[in-house]
Amino acid sequence: MTLVVPDNHRIKARLESLGVDCVERSVAESMKIRPLRIGILNIMPKAQEYEVNLLEPLGRPILQIEPVWIRLKTHVYRSTPHSHLDSLYVTFEEAAEKGLDGLIVTGAPVELMDYEQVWYWDELERIVSWAQERRVSTLGICWGGLALAGHLGIGKTIYPRKIFGVYRLKNLDPHSLMTAGLDDVFDSPQSRFAGIDDAALEAARDAGKLNLLAWSKETGYVIFETPDHGLVMHLGHPEYIKRRLVDETLRDRRKGRTDVSDPVNFDLERPRNTWRAHRNAFFSSWVKMVYRKALGIEA
Repeated sequence: MTLVVPDNHRIKARLESLGVDCVERSVAESMKIRPLRIGILNIMPKAQEYEVNLLEPLGRPILQIEPVWIRLKTHVYRSTPHSHLDSLYVTFEEAAEKGLDGLIVTGAPVELMDYEQVWYWDELERIVSWAQERRVSTLGICWGGLALAGHLGIGKTIYPRKIFGVYRLKNLDPHSLMTAGLDDVFDSPQSRFAGIDDAALEAARDAGKLNLLAWSKETGYVIFETPDHGLVMHLGHPEYIKRRLVDETLRDRRKGRTDVSDPVNFDLERPRNTWRAHRNAFFSSWVKMVYRKALGIEA
């Protein structure tokens, strides 16, 4: 219901224009309510523009949330103003010093690379291991979801053409904590060149290492988690606003890419968001899970 934001920061007005309640940090600190501290490793291009994509759904649950934006030491943020990073982002060590209740790893344009070739992979591995050791629920989105699977030793597959557009997924477990709020079938944006073979994920499920939660024939498995809910992986982009798919299409057209088609099931001339309910329910379920873990309540 409420996001804790830095004092006098312009993000407050932007979020309030979207109907998200905000409270400045100095006010929140005077309250008796302890907000959930959610660390966000934002490694998306133009990180500043992407932030509100996550803040809007995080601001919907009734709980008070303090987003903690984390910058990687081994990553060069070429498309984000350093003045913005300096004003809002902290190192992981600074974030961990005050503790974290949850952690989000965003997508990143590195899916064509082997995990070990990604220059910040070792740093990311250390952070995810830290979260696992402290039972901090971690959510990976798109490449972030692939990275969490890679952390578990599950390899990925590169596709000859990008999975791009809005796909209808089947809810495989409507009684799961993560998917109980989702419809039996629901729309989810996808924008990726990589995924994980169904057989590999089914083998992990059969070995008791994963719960498989959402799937479609066109995309394969999209949502899955470890049985303790410690790692939650969503290979889509439920947080995307509709304009994001339009902008990505225009970008790829300018580059003359022949391995990317226009987004499927999405009208570029009259774009509509058909996945907002999925986004809100998914993030609310994850925040509830973070809250349960913060209280020491296990599923």
